[in-house]
Amino acid sequence: MSSGSSSYFRDGTAHPLAGRSVLQIVPDLDDGAAARTTIEIAAALTLVGANAFVAARGGSLVSELQARGGLFAPLPADAKNPLTMAINVERLARLIKAERIDLVHARSRASAWSAYAATRILKTPFVTSFESSYAVGGPLALRYNFVMTRGDAIIAGSAEAAHGAAHLNPAAKDKIHVILGGVDCRVFSPKSTPPARVQAVRRLWGAPPDARVALIALGPKPAGDCKAALDAIRMLAEQIRAESSDAAFDVSSLRVIIGAASATATEIKEIDAIVADSGLQDIVQRGDIVSDPAAALLAASVIMAQSSNPAAFASLALEAQAMGAPIIATTGGAAAETLLAPPEVEPSARTGWRAPTGDPGASAIALSEALSLGATARERLSLRGRAHVERRFAMELMWEQTLDAYAAGLDAVRKPTN
Repeated sequence: MSSGSSSYFRDGTAHPLAGRSVLQIVPDLDDGAAARTTIEIAAALTLVGANAFVAARGGSLVSELQARGGLFAPLPADAKNPLTMAINVERLARLIKAERIDLVHARSRASAWSAYAATRILKTPFVTSFESSYAVGGPLALRYNFVMTRGDAIIAGSAEAAHGAAHLNPAAKDKIHVILGGVDCRVFSPKSTPPARVQAVRRLWGAPPDARVALIALGPKPAGDCKAALDAIRMLAEQIRAESSDAAFDVSSLRVIIGAASATATEIKEIDAIVADSGLQDIVQRGDIVSDPAAALLAASVIMAQSSNPAAFASLALEAQAMGAPIIATTGGAAAETLLAPPEVEPSARTGWRAPTGDPGASAIALSEALSLGATARERLSLRGRAHVERRFAMELMWEQTLDAYAAGLDAVRKPTN
């Protein structure tokens, strides 16, 4: 469904959600992909004249939500205790009635159970977000995850997630909307990122001006993701040493930066132990990539965004392409679906690389190709990536798609059942 919502953001045309009140429920508003997306949708709702409520435990981004027009409602939405979840049903029911909420969007499973009960009692339209990891697991896990297929509209984070939702609940098939995400192309823009910022990041990393930098992004299982990436880098290093003078570049010119800002103290110890065992200590170090993410993406020669979690790195893949940075994503994951790569397109049309998780050989090949790009080939890849994101994943398009899903949820409840 597409209502052409982007025109509503530009010219003030009355949107179907104008005057409506929408409640999003997210575990917390600390810095993270779910919280950021929640705030973006709150801003979009405000722009079309809707009231944008967000229920969450709290977090560092509450003030940003409010600055962009959102209304914060404290709720222990991250609670998984059955008693607290049951109490949340009554809390949400009171909130829905008091604020005359027209639609509720649950972005996590625990909160979805509470929201599902409250919305069924009050006959309020209900929307859920479904990730591909919800479609796997044992009988108890799948029963718990099943609530994410009970929405009047279901937002799937990837085509793979949509397939999983339909398999878990065939009756949900026609309610699914695939939305891969969006990126602010004004923030993530090479033209908006002065060379001085990029140079500052490289100095912080200790990377010489002529060094090739492989940036490793870590997912929900950082130790495993780190080991898989370093296995690929070790294979590439061995290949380069074997080729000697025929190699495209020397191992000594390679630097590997591990972005471990979100890792716990225990996970950092595990990562450091993996680095020590890898034999790559001379070229690998942990580095800051969150202080200036746009500059960090430009400072890297390639980004390795590979994870055993298929939902990981969708936002990072979009940001990297918007910056024109070469990126390697996990085959079959949400991030990979945002890329143009063979066999869907010719190699000359690629905007990134895909490699299966757990296959260091395939990752090493992709890494070698990305690091061996000449200046002209790198510039062409950069321009393709930027154009691809602007055409298909600009933030305004994600706003439009999500608000269309909300409108579909409202329509589904209004329609009489046969």
